[in-house]
Amino acid sequence: MSLVRQIENYLKEILSEQTFLEIQRNELAEVFQCVPSQINYVLGTRFTPSQGYLVESRRGGGGYLRIVKLSWKKTEPDRLSDLFEVLSGALTQQEAEGVLSRLKEEEWLSNREYQLLRALMSREVLDMMDAEYQDALRAKMLQAALIALCRED
Repeated sequence: MSLVRQIENYLKEILSEQTFLEIQRNELAEVFQCVPSQINYVLGTRFTPSQGYLVESRRGGGGYLRIVKLSWKKTEPDRLSDLFEVLSGALTQQEAEGVLSRLKEEEWLSNREYQLLRALMSREVLDMMDAEYQDALRAKMLQAALIALCRED
């Protein structure tokens, strides 16, 4: 298993039991025997708002990282606006897959719905248009799917 995946799994395991985590970057780097820039890479690629996380950092001697797990639970309708803010504009395939994974984790999507949406938003399906349009269409498609899933009529 790659170092990036190990760090990601370690942090997600902690976050599965709590809504946020505060840790010092240097301490985390020591645990994994890596340089702090590798921690930055993991946070920048695996803990983004589109994947349901907010990373705050404070530099300096007492500096820390705070990773906050955003809540997208169906039982919290006010959080839906947070999700739609993430989906405004455009989503790369990687970002869309991050959102879908998180929605599955939060039980918004069944495994079947997850697989279907993941297939529809793939690069292979959208390859007849420029990447810029693919990313915009992907975001619109995911918004439409979520609206349909939220309907109660």
